[in-house]
Amino acid sequence: MRTSSTIRTGRTVKRTTRAAATLAVAALTLSLTACGGDDDNGGGDSGDKGGGTKAPASSVTLPKLDGESLEVAAVWTGTEQKNFKQVLTEFEKRTGAKVTFVPAQDPIINFLGSKIAGGSPPDVAMLPQPGAIKQAVDKGWAKPLGAEATKELGENYSQGWQDIGKVGGKQYGVYYKAANKSLIWYNAQVFENAGAAEPKTWDELLDTAQMVYDSGVAPFSVGGADGWTLTDWFENVYLSQAGPEKYDQLAQHQIKWTDPSVKEALTTLAEIWGKKDFVAGGASGALQTEFPASVTQTFTGGDQPKAGMVYEGDFVQVNIGETKAKVGTDAKVFPFPAVGDTAPVVSGGDAAVVFKDSKAAQALATWLASPDAAAIQAKLGGFLSPNKSVDASVYPNEVQKKIADALIAAGDDFRFDMSDQAPQAFGGTPGKGEWKTLQDFLKNPKDVAGAQAKLEADAAAAYGG
Repeated sequence: MRTSSTIRTGRTVKRTTRAAATLAVAALTLSLTACGGDDDNGGGDSGDKGGGTKAPASSVTLPKLDGESLEVAAVWTGTEQKNFKQVLTEFEKRTGAKVTFVPAQDPIINFLGSKIAGGSPPDVAMLPQPGAIKQAVDKGWAKPLGAEATKELGENYSQGWQDIGKVGGKQYGVYYKAANKSLIWYNAQVFENAGAAEPKTWDELLDTAQMVYDSGVAPFSVGGADGWTLTDWFENVYLSQAGPEKYDQLAQHQIKWTDPSVKEALTTLAEIWGKKDFVAGGASGALQTEFPASVTQTFTGGDQPKAGMVYEGDFVQVNIGETKAKVGTDAKVFPFPAVGDTAPVVSGGDAAVVFKDSKAAQALATWLASPDAAAIQAKLGGFLSPNKSVDASVYPNEVQKKIADALIAAGDDFRFDMSDQAPQAFGGTPGKGEWKTLQDFLKNPKDVAGAQAKLEADAAAAYGG
């Protein structure tokens, strides 16, 4: 979900107008604020809320695969992995195949390289970056989707979501999972104690943070041990402040990271990252906090948690579910505030890519492109599907239903995560590139020029000059 459509598929980029972007942001904002504070915990009269997202009457047709065995690799862990395995179990029931989940490590493209070198690639892998899909195609590892998977994809996905899974005009990826990465979740009791309200602009966010701080709670929890969370912070600020055209250019390295627009965004980020005691545990504490803990520490500890707010996508709900907090009541959410003229809407996702061109692997890709598969995981929470044939009523709470509706209503009008568009060496590798530089910047947010120089050097090397 982006404020306008920039979909990088190899070297092709699709754009829509800023006017359309504004409509998408407005739809998201209205959807979230319409949630109020109540969580109906699934069900309800959401049958007419799907914006045309009714599931089809017939189920996907799958072949009989008795005796076949498949492996599916993904970096998912914990509840996310557990829930996805339920989707695979249903595939087994329908086909007779046996599916094994293979835990992968970031960067997954390196993990796959080692598996392929050892002669044991998985049948299907879930790739979290368009750049990784292109790398897999360029290396000759990925196989194009077959006719049935492509047909299922065409029936259930907008053209934009189909396009980001293409390389060289061929369909390689099924974006099974999406993410709205423009959300800030907050502890409702902390806000009530502080007398704080949901902010709509960056200046209001700073004021809200000060109110939370004055009430005795650190305003923000930041999972700085995972560099990708920091790239998401940057992308939201940059998209809103610099605008979609600049975002496009920086995503493709058509402008340098030493550009004044990057300086402005980093300087803006430093208004939070560099403010004493605004980040729980300070920079050193944040850099030792992994993403799941950044969420759970915001919603545990009664009315004195370690932080009052945590920024990240809709998938935060999986981690909130590990606490006693209830989404929509104890844990609430607002759109990432506008830094510039328009609030940002940034999306990400994970695509199923075939690595063994077999009947079984293609059948699994077909299954993952179906509303039947997505509905299983949607019901379990912490999951968002770009599949427009999934009825929003299957989502387990009102907040998630509204987020899902907004994603489908946006259609092709979104911007994809910038770091996920980059070569993995720059935008997707722990301890390197953008992840590492932004971790260093969190530690020393006064060194804007140094961060810019390092980002540009790493980007130039990764993009090839």
